[in-house]
Amino acid sequence: MLTSRNLSLAFAKYLTPKTVAVPCGKIVYTPVLDAAEQDKGKDQLITQSNSGTVSRVVHVPTGAIKTIQRYSHTDVKVPSFDAYRRPSTLDPTATGDEEEISRRAFTYVVVAGMGVTTVHAGKTVALDFISTMSASADVLAVSKVEVDLSAIPVGKNVTIKWRGKPLFVRHREDAEVTEMQNMDMSLLKDPQRDQDRVKHPSFLVTLGVCTHLGCVPIANAGDFGGYYCPCHGSHYDGSGRIRKGPAPLNLEVPEYEFTDDTTIMVG
Repeated sequence: MLTSRNLSLAFAKYLTPKTVAVPCGKIVYTPVLDAAEQDKGKDQLITQSNSGTVSRVVHVPTGAIKTIQRYSHTDVKVPSFDAYRRPSTLDPTATGDEEEISRRAFTYVVVAGMGVTTVHAGKTVALDFISTMSASADVLAVSKVEVDLSAIPVGKNVTIKWRGKPLFVRHREDAEVTEMQNMDMSLLKDPQRDQDRVKHPSFLVTLGVCTHLGCVPIANAGDFGGYYCPCHGSHYDGSGRIRKGPAPLNLEVPEYEFTDDTTIMVG
């Protein structure tokens, strides 16, 4: 750091030269003389100090201005960081191109390692988050229900609780099956063939929820002998199809499959 102090010549007569000692740097004095000395017109002797010691005596012209130059902290030792540098960078004569391949390989390894770690951590977090939204063991236990069809008499309907809803399983008579299969589709509000609603002609499996406002219909009732919802007067036939009333759609048929000739698994 260079500190420079200049005093105007107009104030020269009020000032007297002084000697200042500093631990380092260089001080050059060009004295400002008082009026008496200026009148003599003589050169003055000053000392030039380097690191606090007198080096020589010089002559300076009369009426000059004092100038101080100081280089601060030049004796402070700068710490070495060579222990933290890669060995390939310690040679000051080596060019950057010579170590470009090794540096690039190191960068690629670091980026690839961090990328794999981040992807693995993200996958773990995502799986843990998704697993919290899956159904619990008790919910999965009631998500499926097994029905023994041999216990249902012909012409009767049983109601089973499944996923919090009533499930209707109807054992139809042969005459009812023939009538439902030969139904004129033009008479239906929600046209659907009976063959498309059952997997076995003698058994009809539907949800016992009215498609109007979610009421529970009564089995073996109504104008068509199938199901009747007394809440708003919706009538369904023996295939669970809406025939009369405000309900817009047929009774829903859930997913189910036959595990053997007399057993079905719903869900």
